[in-house]
Order: sequence, then C-alpha cells, then structure tokens
Amino acid sequence: MSGPGVALDPRTRTLLEAPILPTLVRLAWPNLLVMLAQASTGLIETYWVGKLGTDALAGMALVFPGVMLMQMLSGGALGGGISSAVARALGGGRREDANALVLHAIVINALIGAGFSVAMLLFGRPFYRALGGEGASLEAALAYSNVVFCGNTILFVMNALASVLRGTGNMLVPALVTCIGVVLLLPLSPILIFGWGPVPALGVAGGGFALLAFYVAGAAILAWYLLAGRSVVRPALAPLRWRLSRDILRIGAVAAVSSIQTNVVIGGATALVGLQAGAAALAGFGTGARLEYLLVPLVFGIGAPLVAMVGTSVGAGRHDRALRVAWSGCALAFVVTETVGIAAAIWPRAWLGLFGTDPAMLDAGAAYLRAVGPFYGFFGIGLSLYFASQGAGRLLWPLVGGFLRMIVALGGGWIAMRLTGRIEALYVALALGLLAYGVTVATAVARGVWFARPETSPAPATDLGPARA
Repeated sequence: MSGPGVALDPRTRTLLEAPILPTLVRLAWPNLLVMLAQASTGLIETYWVGKLGTDALAGMALVFPGVMLMQMLSGGALGGGISSAVARALGGGRREDANALVLHAIVINALIGAGFSVAMLLFGRPFYRALGGEGASLEAALAYSNVVFCGNTILFVMNALASVLRGTGNMLVPALVTCIGVVLLLPLSPILIFGWGPVPALGVAGGGFALLAFYVAGAAILAWYLLAGRSVVRPALAPLRWRLSRDILRIGAVAAVSSIQTNVVIGGATALVGLQAGAAALAGFGTGARLEYLLVPLVFGIGAPLVAMVGTSVGAGRHDRALRVAWSGCALAFVVTETVGIAAAIWPRAWLGLFGTDPAMLDAGAAYLRAVGPFYGFFGIGLSLYFASQGAGRLLWPLVGGFLRMIVALGGGWIAMRLTGRIEALYVALALGLLAYGVTVATAVARGVWFARPETSPAPATDLGPARA
C-alpha cells in the first residue's frame, strides 16, 4: 500500500493520480491501432476471397474461427504469460532469467503451435465437415486451412518474440512489424489469389500463402532485432527449467480459457448454421460474425491500460480508485461496441457488401446482425471487466460469465432451432448469450467480489500482455 513516505516513479504516479478517463484514452489508442491492424489481416483475406464466390467465402467462414483462435492463443493468452514473466524478471533484477525466458517462450509457443498444426492437417476434413462444410465449400476450407496451419508454428514463434519485446516495455517494434505486414498484405493477397504476370492464380489457397508470408517476414524481423542486441533482453542458450516455463504457463493457461470460450461460441454457431441452412447462410453468418472478432481488438485497446491502472490501484490499496477505473473503462467499452453493433444492425449490408453480393448470403448475414448487433455493448461490458479483473487478480466471475454465455448461446440456440426450425432462433440465443455474459460479470464486480474474502479461482493474472480474449 502506498503512503506519504513511499516514493513513486512518474509512470506509477500517473496511473494512481491522473484523471481516469483521459489517461485511459491516452494509453488505449496505440494498442487499439496495432490490434486493429492485426485483425485486418483476416479481413483483407476475406475481402479478396469473397471475389471467388459464395463457396469460397463459406470455406473461409469454416476456417476463420480456428485462425483467430490461433492468433488469440499465441499473441494473447500465451503471449500475455510471456510478457508478464519477462516483465517480472526484469522488475526483480533477474536479468539472466529474462534472457533465458526468450528461449522458453519460443519453445513453448512452437510446441503448442506445432501440435495444432498436426491436429488440423490430420483431422481438418472431418472437423470442417462436422461444422457443416460440404462440396465446394469444404474443399475451399481445406485448401485455405492446409496452407495456414502448415505455417502455424511460425505464427506462434512470431508472437512469442513480439511478446518478449512487449514484456520489456517495447511496444513500438512489434507494432511496426504488424502494421508493415498489413500494408504488404494489401497487394500480396490479390496477387497470389488471382495471379499476376508470372505468378499463377492460387485461388483461396493464395490467401493462406499471403498470410504465411506475413508470418515468416514478421518472425524474421523480430528474431533479427533480438539477436542483434537491440533489446533489453538478449536470447541465451540455457537449459530449459520448469520454474521459468511455469511462469509463462500459469498466466497463459488462465487467459487461454477466455480465448477458447469466444471461439467455441462462434465455431459452435458456425456448425449449427452450416448443418441447418447450407453454404449461403454459412457465408452470411461467418461474414457477419467477423464483426464480433473486430470488437476484441477494440476492447483490448481499452483493456490493456485497465490491467495496469486497476492492478496499480489494487497494489496501492486504492480500492475505490480501482473500481472507478473499472467502471470508466466499462462505460467507454460499452459506448464503442454498442455504437458498432447498432450501426451494423441498421446498415448490415454496408458491412456484408464488402465481401460478397450473393442475395442469400446478404440476407443471412443481415438477419444475424439485426438480432445480435444491438447486444454487442454487453460483450464490451463483459470483456472490459475481464481485463479489469485481471488487474485485480480475480478472474473467476469473468470465466463464469463466459461459460454461461456458451450455455445460453449454443445450448439455447440448438433447442430453439429444433423447436422452431428457423435459423433466426439461433441468432436470438446468441444475442441473449452476450446479454448474460455482460450482466453476469458486471453484477459480480458491483457486488464486490474483487475485495471479498478469497475465492477459489484460477491463478491470479494481473500483468497480462496483448489480446488475451
């Protein structure tokens, strides 16, 4: 607990004493820019693949939740554990541990990335068939998936290196690598998809190769930066130690649960749509649901400073300020996400028309956005308070809210579809799932669970890095 006799560095004093909302906004916008750039990689691919027709777009819809899960796990969940472990080692004066953590981060992420690669390459066909893929849409999904998951290990290594740098406080270099990669994808994707000059048209697989090129270039630049001695930490060849691995995994594992929850809901709903309504509806739903994935980086832009501000306030014993910070961030996230949702519900074709013109696809996507869009604000509430709860080290209720959302959205959606035979019933259940998520987390925080007696909850995670949801 801070007091009059405790000297605080300027950065900490700002977190504890500066006006809350201006400080949140000032800290949020750089993170928001970078995460939107990273999320744009998938949208760029979708835009160009949409030019190949509805079956190609439906194939992308089958693969997209898995691709986003890989990005969230490698850069957010495990990345958060890496950043936290490096930061704590440096803060504790353990420079040798910080240097050794570079190798640990690479090995852990590479092994997990390789595991997902093997699983998807071996079982991709039955997996996408179970999600409702068939015929041309299934083949398109496999063509894209096989390329992307061949390079999945490189994605995990790239994000491990970026997370190491973020743990040292270097946000600029990972941000520049991401933004430059997005700029390169703009011409590279259409060239590989449609062909140009001596470059053959690769179709939907071309989008996967463009994304793979981004991973390779990003990993190479970040590795060069670290090996050239330009970072606070320098990679060191040292025996792997469980103590250091545990430092990464104990935080990354908790954060991974939230990432998995979001993707299970979208992936499960994708399966229900595909089995019930066919390729056109699958393409429409998948394109509409991508807007929810864009909400994650939007809220992360607010959530990253929430972790720091709430955590600093709790550590200083300023419980009142911690709650004011949390509710300020929650209100800001609600306004941003609800604005997006209302706009999407009023003008759904403005979004959907970017990716295709098939009338059935547009109708299905519009039905989804009209039903679910008005409830996006509750997703913003739940996710922002999840980040704030990381700062408080109290993650139980955000995870409970996530599981409740899964039950309402998927269980309720399946029952509603069986009773009515209409896909719109699923969309209503998805909307109610978002409502349940936001209300559950907000109610728990309002009832004082952060500062009540200790709960039985996952290991506290108060210093997570980017994109943990």
